[in-house]
Amino acid sequence: MDILFLLIPLSVILIFFVIYGLWWAVNSDQFDKLDKQGRTILDDEERSDDKK
Repeated sequence: MDILFLLIPLSVILIFFVIYGLWWAVNSDQFDKLDKQGRTILDDEERSDDKK
């Protein structure tokens, strides 16, 4: 029973940090253009004519 007095406040603090981290990520535009990296694999690369 005594361990609950430690675990409950620790879990509330952990939840606070997770929510703050998600809030920061959304507000600092971390989730903009999520599909950009997926499209770059489809782009053609410039060929170099220096084949040996």
